[in-house]
Amino acid sequence: MRKFWLLFAQATTVGLAMLFVIHTLRPSLLPNAARSGVVTLYENSANNNGSLPAEGFSRAAQKVMPAVVNVFTSSEVKAPTSPFMDDPRFRFFFGDEFDNNVPQQSSSLGSGVIVSHDGYILTNHHVIESADQIEVALADGRTAKGRVIGSDPDTDLAVIKVDLGSNLPAITFGQSDQAHVGDIVLAVGNPFGVGQTVTMGIVSALKRNHLGLSTFENFIQTDAAINPGNSGGALVDAEGNLLGINSAIYSPNGGSLGIGFAIPESTAKKIMEQIIQNGSVTRGWIGVAVQDLTPELLESFKLGDVKGVLIAEVVRGSPADKAGVKAGDILLSIADKPLTDSTIMLETISSLPPGKVTMLKLLRNQSEVVVQVKVGKRPKPKPQE
Repeated sequence: MRKFWLLFAQATTVGLAMLFVIHTLRPSLLPNAARSGVVTLYENSANNNGSLPAEGFSRAAQKVMPAVVNVFTSSEVKAPTSPFMDDPRFRFFFGDEFDNNVPQQSSSLGSGVIVSHDGYILTNHHVIESADQIEVALADGRTAKGRVIGSDPDTDLAVIKVDLGSNLPAITFGQSDQAHVGDIVLAVGNPFGVGQTVTMGIVSALKRNHLGLSTFENFIQTDAAINPGNSGGALVDAEGNLLGINSAIYSPNGGSLGIGFAIPESTAKKIMEQIIQNGSVTRGWIGVAVQDLTPELLESFKLGDVKGVLIAEVVRGSPADKAGVKAGDILLSIADKPLTDSTIMLETISSLPPGKVTMLKLLRNQSEVVVQVKVGKRPKPKPQE
């Protein structure tokens, strides 16, 4: 009997020792091991391996890449032959005989998006601004001369045309109004001239404005890498549908910092249709400069919680001037549409057809004043040097 208990004790000791070793070194061999951790983890099955999203992005890229083109522009600029011509002492002794202003060629690059099978291409105004020659290179290697149909500096959009038949690959427009922060997007273009490139990111923000990039701003912000040369390229959703035209980046050194801006396709489509139909964009104008009502301004004018915009300046001889609008007035509404900031005011006025008479409700000296103004045509912005 004693021998039996001795064998039992030895077997139990060996078993417990083996269990301790297995539990320490190979716990997965023990039953119910998955439930022994702090939290249960659910891993993707081996046959999936994350391939579905990758295939989706690949399909989106293959769909949009044929419709994105490289845009090369060149222009003639005049530069002095001598680097000393800017020195007044050099001019004093030698005069202007060295200043021949010999023409030199300046080139730049950008991107564009084919929007119709017969060769209309949407790009940025700053890509083709002041260009003497435009060459467009398609993804399949074909090249053609591009001609400007029209441009709109106020939104930084332009339309050019190439004559390469009527069967070009055209992009499919998405619905930027239904985009959400966090949506996956792809940016397609020609950064730094290295060739067509696709980058991925998300929608970081919507309706970005007051950036000083253009007159009318309603940008989609994205962290998809956008670099010089991407301007005019496509920002598309995960299915390859156009959400916006890549336009600008925030960067002190010219490289991507994950803050890029694209013009929504809803804006681009309206501007594109007007340019193709009329060669330009016509907007309403009354001739005022406004600024938003900050808490400090509300307090200084003792306005309480008034909603509107402050008339900072009235252009002499403009429709607003003729209607009796004065600097210092608070513009409350246009055609009974309440105003909350300068962006809404600008969009409201620009959407009115020139010649239309509309009603402005103003607050002047704590009293409401209603005036009628005949909307004029917005003048073209002066070209920047």
